[in-house]
Amino acid sequence: MKLTIERAALLKALAHVQSVVERRNTIPILSNVMIRAGKGRLALSATDMDLEIVETVDAQVAGEGAATAPAHTLYDIVRKLREGSQIELQMSGDKAAMTLRSGRSTFTLACLPSEDYPLMTGGELPHNFSLQASELKGLIDRTKFAISTEETRYYLNGIFLHATKSGDTEVLRAVATDGHRLARVEMLLPDGAGGMPGVIVPRKTVGELRKLIDETEEQIEVSLSDTRIRFAFDAVTLSSKLIDGNFPDYQRVIPTGNDKTMTVDRRMFAEAVDRVSTIASEKSRAVKISLKKGSMVLFASSPEYGSANEELEIVYDGSPIEIGFNARYLLDITSQLQGSEAEFKLADAASPTLMGDASDASALYVLMPMRV
Repeated sequence: MKLTIERAALLKALAHVQSVVERRNTIPILSNVMIRAGKGRLALSATDMDLEIVETVDAQVAGEGAATAPAHTLYDIVRKLREGSQIELQMSGDKAAMTLRSGRSTFTLACLPSEDYPLMTGGELPHNFSLQASELKGLIDRTKFAISTEETRYYLNGIFLHATKSGDTEVLRAVATDGHRLARVEMLLPDGAGGMPGVIVPRKTVGELRKLIDETEEQIEVSLSDTRIRFAFDAVTLSSKLIDGNFPDYQRVIPTGNDKTMTVDRRMFAEAVDRVSTIASEKSRAVKISLKKGSMVLFASSPEYGSANEELEIVYDGSPIEIGFNARYLLDITSQLQGSEAEFKLADAASPTLMGDASDASALYVLMPMRV
């Protein structure tokens, strides 16, 4: 194997694939990136056995072949080389080492046999549809903050993606919850997604996918089965196993009898919550909200720091109510609302509250109250 490639092209592709590689691996080959040189193209891939990213870039290939090299080390080397430089990669005769040359710099990296590199098992992906990058970004950004990090409830460690109906309209819906809050976002069902099974896309896959699509405005081709999902766009393919578990019946926790509606300026509310919560104790981050006709008072206190309160004008005609929330959760939700006004639908101090955008019904959030 012998090839020459521009530093910028190699760095961009390596940045994408090496982030999949865990820093500590019990299987040495999983610390490496697979490098395959073909006709005018270089394919880089990395996997952790659950998730795989493959990216293809243009290169001047003088000798075809394959090699594996330490992913993070190779990335750090390329990152530190001069901007605009050309990089030459060459495999040694015994395939035990790869030489990297750029300008007056030469590095020799120990390699592991490319034949030992694991391939993610194939299998058919019968359900195929396309999404605009902006649509997929919206689904991810407005739900991922609610993904659970509690490993014992592994079936909550991802985004539940499924086809369903909203009234008479067929939609693709993304749902995430950690038991304290729930995010539900939907869009019109894309062509081809009608018969798809409900799948749980793992948290790590969601994070890597979000980083990749940040750099594209292309269509994202989505293919999936009961056990695997693949996203393909530009010269990148991300394949992942799905979480093997049943997502809970989230509809049961979405309240339907919340009869008190309050509307507030989203930006002013978020800034007020942020200010008042400065005084809240680090452990609970609790903020109490007192509502009465036309006004809201936010209050936080802690034995260590004292207390704080702030009053806001709101649109509210219901009976007075006091309810507590985690300030961080309030800020997470308000940061994802698109319009200028946030809408709350409340029942009482002990029941879940609905939050949403007064001008956009595609996103719905459920927040459990706290005792304060």
